[in-house]
Amino acid sequence: MTAYDRIGRDYRSTRRPDPRIAAQVGAALAGMAGVVNVGAGTGSYEPAETVAAVEPSSVMIAQRPAGAAPCVRGTAEALPLADGAVDAALAVLTVHHWTDVDAGIAELRRVSRRRVVILTWDQAALGEFWLVREYLPAAAAVSAGHAVPVARLVELLPGARVEPVVVPHDCTDGFGAAFWRRPAAYLDPGVRAGISMLAQADPRDLADGLAALAADLDSGAWHERHRDLSALDRLDAGYRLIVSG
Repeated sequence: MTAYDRIGRDYRSTRRPDPRIAAQVGAALAGMAGVVNVGAGTGSYEPAETVAAVEPSSVMIAQRPAGAAPCVRGTAEALPLADGAVDAALAVLTVHHWTDVDAGIAELRRVSRRRVVILTWDQAALGEFWLVREYLPAAAAVSAGHAVPVARLVELLPGARVEPVVVPHDCTDGFGAAFWRRPAAYLDPGVRAGISMLAQADPRDLADGLAALAADLDSGAWHERHRDLSALDRLDAGYRLIVSG
């Protein structure tokens, strides 16, 4: 059983792709005639040019919408495609779940003729996000335990460029820092279930921090401390797009 067989059962209810992030991913894949989405999950951010998807979790595959690209159950470390089978390989918020990142990146390079695009995060930046810094250090520990350094990915993808992926204040994709200006959302168990660093943490390790967040929202202390966020429309919380080729 994969992690998402356990924590991904209602994934589509909170993890709807944000159109602005989708546009950035799409721009990175411009001109690619065929794309494979690796660690594809429910199909978020798959461009129209996607011809195949690979995902290890049957629970996630079952939530893919009608009309999505054909999806096979498999892992990044052993992609069921021939050498140079597609123009580009896409991996969205997935490399931290791979058992062997070096092997997975080698596979992306093997099956793609022209380009590799990876959406991931910089743990140093994400570790400064108010939620994990002030309230949920246990979630930060989970995130840090899974994080793959951006520098390591660039090392494995020579010549790659790195683009910041800023998070809109009304982001529709409920990943870790998506609710940076909507703090009450983190009190919703359904929202937390769609965020791997929260869903994979021991609930007992989150209880005190969530109670403190609730109290600070009730008293107005959170809004007073973070009044600067109310003036921002978007935030760089450490998410990064790595584009090679």
